[in-house]
Amino acid sequence: MKGRLEELRRQAEAELSAARSRDELSAIRTKYLGRKGLLTAVLRGLGSASESDRPALGRLSNEIKEAVSSRIEEEIRRLDEEAKSRSLQAEKIDVTLPGRRIVSGNLHPITQIRNEICEIFAGLGFSIVEGPEVEFDYYNFEALNMPKDHPARDMQDTFYISDSIVLRTHTSPVQVRIMEKRKPPVRIIAPGKVYRCDSDVTHSPMFHQIEGLLVDRGISFGDLKGVLTSFARQVFGEKTRLRFRPSFFPFTEPSAEVDIQCVICGGSGCRVCGQSGWLEILGSGMVHPEVFRIVGYDPEEVTGFAFGLGLERIAMLKHGISDIRLFYENDMRFLSQF
Repeated sequence: MKGRLEELRRQAEAELSAARSRDELSAIRTKYLGRKGLLTAVLRGLGSASESDRPALGRLSNEIKEAVSSRIEEEIRRLDEEAKSRSLQAEKIDVTLPGRRIVSGNLHPITQIRNEICEIFAGLGFSIVEGPEVEFDYYNFEALNMPKDHPARDMQDTFYISDSIVLRTHTSPVQVRIMEKRKPPVRIIAPGKVYRCDSDVTHSPMFHQIEGLLVDRGISFGDLKGVLTSFARQVFGEKTRLRFRPSFFPFTEPSAEVDIQCVICGGSGCRVCGQSGWLEILGSGMVHPEVFRIVGYDPEEVTGFAFGLGLERIAMLKHGISDIRLFYENDMRFLSQF
């Protein structure tokens, strides 16, 4: 029996030396020390040994049991330390490496130009108002001197929801809504999204406008020119040249489109300005007396002017952008420049 015990000790030592995982060590523990293990089976056979040999065999059996158990625990600790070391090695941080810059977001270029323009007009005494994007035909057209059979409606390709409801084609309806609620003086700008059935490199089905309105006693076309000249020079530079070109809008009379000297060629003529040296930036005019009558103002008592500009167009001219679709394609190479 003593020889059997010594043989089990050698076998266990050999297997423990070859073990490479916790699972293998657990299997060795079960094989030798489990309830049905090899060492346990030998201990149960002590009863067949002579009385003189039992104490020595018992001590040898316990020594072997403790030695195997201690070796298993030692090997488990060794494997844990090796695993920990490998983990630390894999996860170590080289503090000498350059850090990774966190990319910060910024306002969209359209939002930036909107804020800039709103700040300019706020500095000129205008307040900011808003209105619904889904609008009644009455406010979008009729109250702006465009009855249902008016040919000027063809100037705007409209999205109709029903015969009486449209997606607004401009933010001018906000001016009518404000004049219905307020008595002069009125000095407002109305920024917001507008919609038209149009899409190419310079037009989008959805785009952004800012409409402006100033109504009071004694307002003249000279006031209109002064306000818009101040605005254009704050946006495009103090040396910007302007011209007011006669035009037609059903809700203003007289009407004028405002051009600035081409920001690309400086007025010498290029492809962008069609060799004219000028670029249109907005439409404007004195509020039509009929619009005043519709909202309950007396055109004999008050006068006023209105203007409207497209934010995308201003941004394109200011930054030299040739395709309006770049604003909406979410290309970070484009957007990150702003």
